[in-house]
Amino acid sequence: MNTYTAKQLAEVLQNEDPQMNLRTVRYYTQIGMLPPLELVGNKRAYTDSHLHYLRAILVLTRSGETLASAQEKLAGLPLDDVIKLGDNLRLYQSDQMLHSELHVISEDVILSVSPRISTALKEKMLETITRLLQEEGQV
Repeated sequence: MNTYTAKQLAEVLQNEDPQMNLRTVRYYTQIGMLPPLELVGNKRAYTDSHLHYLRAILVLTRSGETLASAQEKLAGLPLDDVIKLGDNLRLYQSDQMLHSELHVISEDVILSVSPRISTALKEKMLETITRLLQEEGQV
């Protein structure tokens, strides 16, 4: 288990999201979005679990959740699910989006496809999504 100060944790996260800073880490801690700090020796410290929670918060807020709804969603999740959610942060990073192909299917649906996906699979995905939207009257 790695331990961090608030500043160290903010620095780790700034590599993943430039908007994350020390003030934000402290604010999320203060409003109870993170689990209680761990006692290491005689000091309170952040751990890897706090890092996972912060990544999950970033994913939720980038996907349009308010802080209150993000907090509510995280409150009932086991740590494994928080980790899985936080692993999606890379999907919201602009450099990841720049390397992906964007396909506008409708004004409400945009599909981002990794260049690692084969052309045949990509075409099948686009056809399927378009068909589903047409069936629902969304296109």
